[in-house]
Amino acid sequence: MVRLHVVAASDSAEDQAVKLLVRDAVLDEAAPWLEGAATQEEAMAVLAEHLDELARVGAEAAGGEVQVTASLEKDTWFPTKEYTDFALPAGRYAALKITLGEGQGKNWWCVVFPPLCLGSVSETVAERAGNFSDGQVKLITGENEGYVVKFKAMELWDEFSDWMEGGTKNG
Repeated sequence: MVRLHVVAASDSAEDQAVKLLVRDAVLDEAAPWLEGAATQEEAMAVLAEHLDELARVGAEAAGGEVQVTASLEKDTWFPTKEYTDFALPAGRYAALKITLGEGQGKNWWCVVFPPLCLGSVSETVAERAGNFSDGQVKLITGENEGYVVKFKAMELWDEFSDWMEGGTKNG
């Protein structure tokens, strides 16, 4: 997986709205490039080739009012994130990070590869999952036997470890 992590310039209502415009523009731009990627490594290589373009597209979506940077990170901590159709456990993931301005605001994240960002509510997670098997999609969405196993102690330990290492977490 490669997560998309978009960090707003600030927590102002305007900057938070701009963050979502940038998110949509980046997802639209990256989607065609990632169609041929079959692995995380391939997706990261494709994204690495287009970081300048993604930053430019983000800046255009922001109206040219804020600097936008795009970077790839191989080991970014994310908390558990529950979406309408699925949940992703807390842990360290590869990420495409888009930062607006100084990046002091709340952030937004999803999965850019495989394309699981729920920009289109007309598609199900299974339709967007691409290379995942039915069993893997069921594991992510919690459709396996009606429950999802979570290890809260492990999530808390990961949060504590990240905090001890000086990591940052935004909700």
